Amino acid sequence: MNITRPFGDTLALIGNTPLVRLAGPSAAAGCDIWGKCEFANPGSSVKDRAALWMIRDAEQRGELKPGGTVIEGTAGNTGIGIALVANALGYKTIIVMPDNQSKEKMDTLRALGAQLVLVPPTKYSDPGHFQHVSRRMAEETPGAVWAGQFDNVANRKAHIEGTSQEIWEQTEGRVDGFTCAAGTGGTIAGVGMGLKEKNPEIRIALTDPHGAALYNYYAKGELLAEGSSVAEGIGQGRITANLEGAPIDTQYRISDEEGLVWVERLLREEGLCLGLSSGINVAGAVALGRELVAEGRANPQVVTILCDTGFRYLSTLYNPEWLASKGLPVFDWLKQGEAA
Repeated sequence: MNITRPFGDTLALIGNTPLVRLAGPSAAAGCDIWGKCEFANPGSSVKDRAALWMIRDAEQRGELKPGGTVIEGTAGNTGIGIALVANALGYKTIIVMPDNQSKEKMDTLRALGAQLVLVPPTKYSDPGHFQHVSRRMAEETPGAVWAGQFDNVANRKAHIEGTSQEIWEQTEGRVDGFTCAAGTGGTIAGVGMGLKEKNPEIRIALTDPHGAALYNYYAKGELLAEGSSVAEGIGQGRITANLEGAPIDTQYRISDEEGLVWVERLLREEGLCLGLSSGINVAGAVALGRELVAEGRANPQVVTILCDTGFRYLSTLYNPEWLASKGLPVFDWLKQGEAA
């Protein structure tokens, strides 16, 4: 048995997440598909990494001082990560979030002691957008810093220095492709940059949900959104600072329905309870694996991100009434529970 070494403090628990082979996706792709278990972070999501790096960066630059406040606009997971890191380091947290995100995220943030400010969802060009509201609050609050995860490149640095290095070591350098969706762009840009430094031949693929503009940007050079998605925390309509220079080699567009197929199968067949962003990522990994196999590569190794726990979406993704209201398929066992 491989016993993990003891850690000297709780923040050291962020990162070094397990990598697991996903049996169903591997069979579907005809090669090995690996999932990076980011739900194993203390805040149960990949965003813990960005939270830690951004706060440490603000400290190093002298902007965040003892007793200060960290303010951020987020779909929820980054806020949860920030609240946990801030608690461990003695800072206060204010989180601005669109009011259409899951109730579980809101309840979690309040339970962690963060001050939660809810705003209506709106376009980035609107001054009422959650990012702009959080930035103004930081400017008006004494002793506060704005994390600014979308354009704060400490975000992608977390993945250049952390996630990509872990993937390289865990696969013993045998990684042929990596894919995930983009929210801030920090994960795909950072992992892509880090892996390309190790081996420029590793293929980096964007997996974009409907309703986002990046698929068309990388395919045709045009920021154009088509369709819609209920996935939280992914999908982007602009090139953030984190995405600038991202080494994207190819791109896929994945529907909510296709993502849900993998959410259902991974839970039913492999015991992994995940959110929709993870399902979309896995669908993209299967597409990338098939592409590499079709090119004649012998058992290519493809890695993707399992972003967060499905327990964060019990009122939405795992709620038959909510799924039906969105015109999405209801998992069979949820139908049975409803009938009972």
